[in-house]
Amino acid sequence: MDKNMNVLIVDDYRTMLRIIRNLLKQLDFNNVDEATDGQEALAKLRAGNFGLVISDWNMAPMTGLDLLKEVRADARLKNMPFIMITAESKTENVVAAKQAGVSNYIVKPFNAETLKEKIEKVMVHA
Repeated sequence: MDKNMNVLIVDDYRTMLRIIRNLLKQLDFNNVDEATDGQEALAKLRAGNFGLVISDWNMAPMTGLDLLKEVRADARLKNMPFIMITAESKTENVVAAKQAGVSNYIVKPFNAETLKEKIEKVMVHA
């Protein structure tokens, strides 16, 4: 797994961005960029060279699910590993994310070990 790849974290809650960034740092991922909504994230993804997206579900005006659908519809981005983070563990949300093509799913709260496991799982298939 390439720990030098660029990772984009997306969350409209700055404290959560800081937490995820710190967890990634513990896992030796240092090339981390962030976006505070889906539209900003999509612009960065289309302009940059990212190896992984870690996105919150609940954001406005574009949700994490909408962002995922846009990424999967973009020919250049469609195979990018995409991990969704949410406080919701409702089955219909998990199903909706799976149908939209999510690579993996993390329910808050989580720790560095959980994040590491999920990243390793999606990067094996990338």
